[in-house]
Amino acid sequence: MTIFDELSDDEFLFTRFERNCERFPEQTAVIYLGEKFSFAQLKEMMDRFATAVHDLGLRINDRVILYAPNCIQWMAAYFGLQKIGAVPVPVSPIYTAFEVEYMAQHSGAKAIICQDTNFGYVKQLLPQTDIETIIVLNLADMLPRWKKAIGYLFDRVPTGKVAPADHVHRFPDLMRRYPPTPPAVQLNPRQQLAYILYTGGTTGFPKGVPGTHTGMVSFLNDVARLYADCIRPAEDVFLLVNPLFHIMANGMFLALGLNAACATVLMPQPHVDAALAAIQQHRATTFLGVPALYRMILENDRLDTYDLSSLRLCWSGGDTLPQAVFRRWQEKFGVQIFQVYGSTEVGFVSMSPPDKEPSPRTIGAILPSRRFRIVDPETLQDIPDGETGELLITSDHILTEYWRNPEETARSFLQLNGEIWYRTGDYVQLRGDEVGFVERSDDLIKYKGYRVSASEIEAALQDHTAVIGACVVGVPDERVGERIKALVILREDARGVGSADLTNWCRKRLAPYKVPHYIEFRDMLPKSKVGKLLRREVRDEEKRRQDKGKAG
Repeated sequence: MTIFDELSDDEFLFTRFERNCERFPEQTAVIYLGEKFSFAQLKEMMDRFATAVHDLGLRINDRVILYAPNCIQWMAAYFGLQKIGAVPVPVSPIYTAFEVEYMAQHSGAKAIICQDTNFGYVKQLLPQTDIETIIVLNLADMLPRWKKAIGYLFDRVPTGKVAPADHVHRFPDLMRRYPPTPPAVQLNPRQQLAYILYTGGTTGFPKGVPGTHTGMVSFLNDVARLYADCIRPAEDVFLLVNPLFHIMANGMFLALGLNAACATVLMPQPHVDAALAAIQQHRATTFLGVPALYRMILENDRLDTYDLSSLRLCWSGGDTLPQAVFRRWQEKFGVQIFQVYGSTEVGFVSMSPPDKEPSPRTIGAILPSRRFRIVDPETLQDIPDGETGELLITSDHILTEYWRNPEETARSFLQLNGEIWYRTGDYVQLRGDEVGFVERSDDLIKYKGYRVSASEIEAALQDHTAVIGACVVGVPDERVGERIKALVILREDARGVGSADLTNWCRKRLAPYKVPHYIEFRDMLPKSKVGKLLRREVRDEEKRRQDKGKAG
């Protein structure tokens, strides 16, 4: 019997973790800022935290904002809240007071866990919310005293001022004050919320996405079964640089750390050199990144000074992976990059099968716990295999509504043949037993009747050695519908590369109707809090420019 033989969808996230704590109590669960925490230690922290917050008044279904970067306290709080039936609401640590205030109000949060550097923001939003309890942490809280002292001495530990008050509690104080004996609560994994995650907010205010334990465990089991012959339980080391408040990083951490009892090297910030040093130091074998991170690693001037020979499995998600990056990574390290595709609303949807060479042109095979349809976005009729249509996803395990948002629910979830389906807004094609990603529907450019993929053009531009970033949008044109405009960021050392060079480059790689009509050079591109390219902002900018020109 292997560690994967006891998989069941009807489990809580924390009980799966606890089972590995019983099997591998002394095994390293997390390596954080160079310090190793065993499964037994992390479980004790989780139980102490659960006991503490229950004593502070939190109960079943109470929402708690988790406003902190990747850290060991984040993990203890996430599981500890779930154990007493409270609902973690993870948000980005770089959100402003205005953004967190909206999420706190919308979720109805009663407490917030924040890094001390964000305490000032929390004080600002407190009067406008129902938050009664604040728990404050510092990134170095759980490190040995000598290590903290060195960090403070060399000003390596960011700190913020925290005003003492009866409703303000320090994380380490709770760890000292409370025993690891949380109360037993009656919960149902199919009904109990495991989290509320907020979308990136590219269409106005963020939408709250509630998820049950069963909803998440179902796709974690899919991942475990798909990679059962590749993942080495209690042996592999997973380097995690992506933020835990995002479904992709959260899911992969739980799949490898929780399901497979692998050690997770947890990084508070995604610094390239720090990540490369961590791979070398801890002999990391598995890695998750977004395309931009893979490109940054490949273009790092000090790359050859690091030993990355321990890497075995790499995954990419969150955006289209350029063919050149995929190829260069494989040539450099002899390791393929597998694809991960999903959304906050439905969790993981598809992954590259490990028994065949992955392709950056597909998003992999749909996971068994998810069902899909590819339809005409206007008629919602199924389309023939090989043609492009919108991807719809459903599952017996997911919730089919946004938190307290019936209008957005009606726009994104629809009923077909007695089932409720989520409209991903992504255009795809069925290619054999895998799904090929074409474009996000909002970002398709309509030129002379053609539907042009912005991401395809961006990928072509980014394959040029002088280009480190590109954003492609459609500019309204009465004669042809939209003309194609590309905003490009060049490498600092790029010399003699102009728009004509890049146009010629695209002509060699794209059909004539896909070649950009305009190329503009920029120093930066607009991105969301989770690093997604905001083409909509560029389109709005172009529209304002056109309107101003007409008015003049």
